[in-house]
Amino acid sequence: MFGIVRPCTHRLTEGLKAEWMAHLCGLCLALRADHGQFARIVTNYDGLIVSVLTEAQTERTAAQRRTAGPCPLRSMRTAPVARGEGARLAAAVSLVLASAKVRDHVADRDGLLKRRPVAAAARRVAAGWDRAGARTGAELGFDTAVLVDAVDRQTGLESLAGPGTPLLTVTEPTETATAAAFAHTAVLAGRPQNAVPLGEAGRLFGRLAHLLDAVEDREADAASGAWNPLTATGTPLTEARRLCDDALHGVRLAMRDAQFTDGRLAHVLLVHELRRSVDRAFGSAACAHPGDGQPSGSFGPPPGNPFAPAPGGPSGPPLPPEPPRNRRGLIAGCLVWAGLACTCQLCCAGSFNDPWSGQEREGLCHKADCDEWCDGCCQGCDCCGNCCSCGDGCDCGCDC
Repeated sequence: MFGIVRPCTHRLTEGLKAEWMAHLCGLCLALRADHGQFARIVTNYDGLIVSVLTEAQTERTAAQRRTAGPCPLRSMRTAPVARGEGARLAAAVSLVLASAKVRDHVADRDGLLKRRPVAAAARRVAAGWDRAGARTGAELGFDTAVLVDAVDRQTGLESLAGPGTPLLTVTEPTETATAAAFAHTAVLAGRPQNAVPLGEAGRLFGRLAHLLDAVEDREADAASGAWNPLTATGTPLTEARRLCDDALHGVRLAMRDAQFTDGRLAHVLLVHELRRSVDRAFGSAACAHPGDGQPSGSFGPPPGNPFAPAPGGPSGPPLPPEPPRNRRGLIAGCLVWAGLACTCQLCCAGSFNDPWSGQEREGLCHKADCDEWCDGCCQGCDCCGNCCSCGDGCDCGCDC
């Protein structure tokens, strides 16, 4: 799963968490229904925002939900999932943009893609995703050619960029692509007056996606010699942060100008969680337990020497604890850990069994103190519906 807007579910109310999961599962199932099982690999957190925006502008009806069968990623539980044109548009956009990401990795010769047979297979997959996305987009009245054109122009701009090139010149194709997708949600919802503000929100969201990806990959790209817009243009992190903060402010204003039937989830994702994504990329915020030491239920040994004598206890190290029985091996434990991570149980479940020892542990965010981690958001107001008593007021422009 990939994307820049990755809300930790302890910050969402039960209702908003259920809505968020409904759109995430709806995107996954729309990909399967229209494009086959393998297409579900492109399910991503950012793509579901297209589905969220479409639904936020329409009157809620029973037809917008259906009950999906048990799924391993939902711990084999049934759940209501979003369906309709918004989920299908999100699927089409996700396919085309994932195709672009694959071609970008092929061009950079990342990992296994250095090998010609693997690169050739990846290109065929990407071409198939382009065609599939175009078919679905045409059925919805959305021309995915604007996305493909943006991707093609991206390669040319990157080849010409150098020290002194404005960073926003490089981010323009991504901005154009996301603006088109966001604006079309207004068309699907029958609210053409929202096309301009949502297009602006999409343009700035695309800018943020490009910049945050560059910030997060900067060190890895430098180590591998891959192209990075910050390095290529000589842009310092301070300037990148300024551009991100300006984009956040623009998204907030654009969301205020749009008219929604129920925009709570869209507001939380595009105003509050997007800001946290910027803080996370620049290392100025994290989602973790407040307090000293390691969170309860976390993996690995506790900090410090595990065999040191306890304060005030007898001198000399105690005997090491008896190893737990029925432990999984390294590979089996890693597979179970991957399953827990993909289903968000490591972070947000109330409890789960340790992948190696089988001992019951608590999710990392299960006891997080929302008040401690509130950073001036309006989570205590009616527009968001979240619990917070920070009392710092609202700086997002909503009526709190």
